[in-house]
Amino acid sequence: MDGTLLMQHVRATAFLFPGQGSQQVGMAVDIAAAYPAAQQSLAEADDVLGYALSTLMANGPEEVLTDTINAQPALLAASIATLRALEAEFGATVPAKAGEGVYWAGHSLGEYTALVAAGSLGYADGLRLVRERGRLMKEAGARAPGMMAAILGLDESKVAAICAEVVAQGGIVQVANDNCPGQVVISGDRLGMEAAMAALSAAGAKKVMPLAVSIAAHSPLMQPAAEQLLAALQSTPFVPPLAPVIGNTTGKPLTTVSAIRAELAAQLIGSVRWTASLQWLAEAGVARFVEVGPGEVLTGLVKRVARGAERVNINTVDGVRAFVANVRAEG
Repeated sequence: MDGTLLMQHVRATAFLFPGQGSQQVGMAVDIAAAYPAAQQSLAEADDVLGYALSTLMANGPEEVLTDTINAQPALLAASIATLRALEAEFGATVPAKAGEGVYWAGHSLGEYTALVAAGSLGYADGLRLVRERGRLMKEAGARAPGMMAAILGLDESKVAAICAEVVAQGGIVQVANDNCPGQVVISGDRLGMEAAMAALSAAGAKKVMPLAVSIAAHSPLMQPAAEQLLAALQSTPFVPPLAPVIGNTTGKPLTTVSAIRAELAAQLIGSVRWTASLQWLAEAGVARFVEVGPGEVLTGLVKRVARGAERVNINTVDGVRAFVANVRAEG
């Protein structure tokens, strides 16, 4: 279950998959009702995980869906269900000049979805991995609580330099997500975060906004989770992707199985270089960025990096049909 068929219909396109925070009660419900292939993928998620994830996605409660051990597989399942709907709508007819310049990328958790879509990671294995990833992150956060905060209006290099100064004084803090120019997220322990937030405010940040999380994702506090996740990654089969997948920590394509496993472990404690990822894709000739799954976060970030590119969100039946109609019209 990968995106091979979909790749045959588009060109100069990057498919983007959202990360944690984009989950919402009701996601993929209308798509599953309209497309048997999408419904089947949600049913498979229930079978693989051993509980009614699809019911939780459809009905909530929101606080249970938002729990990281549920949100992560739910987001993967919702995005893959949408991908299945796209493939069903396209059907088996393959146009000429198809598949040129197709790329996959996902933000944090979404990187696993991108690997499933690119045929590198099996869907069932992806579900099991992200469920375990969520469990390990939650466990690490309980042992070593932390904070995250969004920093608006400062360059990533300035934020990173201030974080380094705080680390030199004994705190734990670093850039967690470089989302787009002027939008950076930092992560670390309370001591480091409070010092960094004060220093960033003094340095002229337009906003310093603590996030409603207690887990310091993409920081050294996730080291125990990363070590245990690596063991799970080593026992999970991967193959090289059918089309390039852009790695979060490098902002460049992942081309080998060893690089993929190393990336997914490093990602828990390293920074998500989303700006660099989008820049690489734009320079590679991507003219259209398609966010597949709930929310519109990633296409919003594209607007700040690749201003002239086409941006598409696909998270409803109407969105699926409109995208397919537009691609067919291109010929």
